[in-house]
Amino acid sequence: MTAVQQRLPRRPKPGDAPAYEQVTRGVTVRVTPSFLPEQSSRERGRYVWAYKVEIENRTASQIQLVSRHWIITDALNRTEEVKGAGVVGEQPELKPGEAYRYTSACPLSTASGLMSGSYHMVTPQGDAFDVMVPSFSLDMPDAGRRAN
Repeated sequence: MTAVQQRLPRRPKPGDAPAYEQVTRGVTVRVTPSFLPEQSSRERGRYVWAYKVEIENRTASQIQLVSRHWIITDALNRTEEVKGAGVVGEQPELKPGEAYRYTSACPLSTASGLMSGSYHMVTPQGDAFDVMVPSFSLDMPDAGRRAN
């Protein structure tokens, strides 16, 4: 077994959003994206997705999420990188067995896209490492299933 495993999205039930999961060094990251039609406008070329993230600490040590790095790619292959401290204004600490959940959003100028990235973690002993976020698709519900 390698230090990083990526699982394909689970097979969704009808009407259910796909969930993406990846494990790095005993830390599991699950992401569930969903399209926000009420915040989107085809006429203005604005498409907005929410994404729910769950970070689960399956290690024997406490960890703290100190920063994030996102790579966002739209349907025209334009890429934007976003780096910053913590997530949603927090730098959560997770004891062994604990999970942290948050929701954020991403606007695009195209009707589909792709996000991936990483979280930089540190232990109380000073061990620093990156936890990978699985690549996940941002697709409108009527777009059908396709790889970006």
